[in-house]
Amino acid sequence: MIRLFKIYLTLAFLLVTTFCMAQKSELKFSKDGKFKIVQFTDVHFKYGNRASDIALERINQVLDDERPDLVIFTGDVVYSAPADSGMLQVLEPVVKRKLPFVVTFGNHDNEQGMTREQLYDIIRQVPGNLLPDRGTVLSPDYVLTVKSSSNLKKDAALLYCMDSHSYSPLKDVKGYAWLTFDQINWYRQQSAAYKVQNGGQPLPALAFFHIPLPEYNEAARSENAILRGTRMEEACAPKLNTGMFAAMKEAGDVMGMFVGHDHDNDYAVMWKGILLAYGRFTGGNTEYNHLSNGARVIVMKEGARTFTTWIRLKGGEIIDKTVYPDSYMKDDWRKRPLVTE
Repeated sequence: MIRLFKIYLTLAFLLVTTFCMAQKSELKFSKDGKFKIVQFTDVHFKYGNRASDIALERINQVLDDERPDLVIFTGDVVYSAPADSGMLQVLEPVVKRKLPFVVTFGNHDNEQGMTREQLYDIIRQVPGNLLPDRGTVLSPDYVLTVKSSSNLKKDAALLYCMDSHSYSPLKDVKGYAWLTFDQINWYRQQSAAYKVQNGGQPLPALAFFHIPLPEYNEAARSENAILRGTRMEEACAPKLNTGMFAAMKEAGDVMGMFVGHDHDNDYAVMWKGILLAYGRFTGGNTEYNHLSNGARVIVMKEGARTFTTWIRLKGGEIIDKTVYPDSYMKDDWRKRPLVTE
């Protein structure tokens, strides 16, 4: 009863801190045609555990350094009970800065005494969240639209946010779950509808979820794919491939996808024209990690199929700054200017 009262107090505090500010319900490109996203992933927050203090420290620092237009948490946010208190504490730095945000779940979030739907409903009460009403769905997939800088009625970019689930539901298939055929059909329908709305041209889009697709391993092993960043482990992808990558390639809107799950990876690799990227482990020493914690930053450019991305670390350090697609393409060596020295 005391803990429940504390949760209500926390929610009340978060509401009060934003009461006098109009909530930013519309995402839009800035006047200079940019839209900045900060991705935090695998916070693995343990409520009341000092090992998680560094995670909050990094979240606060990155938000101050970057001042993003949107914050996305791509799963495994909480790693101990009480999950509700932990979730609210992780979200507090975002709420205090009055930033819009979303959360996609990982495989550990619903292992801390609360179900996905319970956590979803709690997040929906937090000011600044852009999660849709879930209806009867446990944890829905949804599309965030980014409006044009000059016309709030015009969609200029799409952000697909999906639930990659937890573990394989089949006894004879080990490992992690996969994006379902229903999810692939949902994506194709959404993509097609926005394409029609945009005069037959796919809108520039990004996708965010927790568990990497099998193509991450295929791309990372290829001698011809350009990989930037750190790869210290194999992608813990599902054993079954249901075809989400193929659907996105065929639809032609998604430029890049951003995941978490594997704490010792923060690389980005081009595969058949789509960038397969990891965020940077954001947590403290509550789970395995061999990379200093940080976050990934993505800056989209209005009206263009390009974005810039980098990793932000302690003390404001920036590493692995790249531009899609240029940083991941090989030039034609035959067209280089003649070098005589």
